[in-house]
Amino acid sequence: QVQLVESGGGLVQAGGSLRLSCAASGRTFSIYNMAWFRQAPGKEREFVAGIISNGGITYYADSVKGRFTISRDNARNAVYLQMISLKPEDTAVYFCAAGQVTTWDIRSRSRYGYWGQGTQVTVSS
Repeated sequence: QVQLVESGGGLVQAGGSLRLSCAASGRTFSIYNMAWFRQAPGKEREFVAGIISNGGITYYADSVKGRFTISRDNARNAVYLQMISLKPEDTAVYFCAAGQVTTWDIRSRSRYGYWGQGTQVTVSS
């Protein structure tokens, strides 16, 4: 069982940066692949970035590649999303997710069993 709590969202101007954090409870955090998803108003929740359990491989949506960086600290039971060069289209609620998903399915939201409550990111133009 894993409980996830996101933080770090806020309002930022286009071109700015934010760092999201996801704190996880539970002693088995290190076995889970982790991901960030986002959901804009009226749109489906979409994959943003993923990272395997040992942090050795990361995955990104094309729309954020080169601007966002996912990382994790298994000693602190935490995963992070560093976002730079933010654009208005990055505005969304960002969710942290955990699951025993294969790397093949790491972009599939249906494969994740644990979700946080989300944190709002708003990028003004």
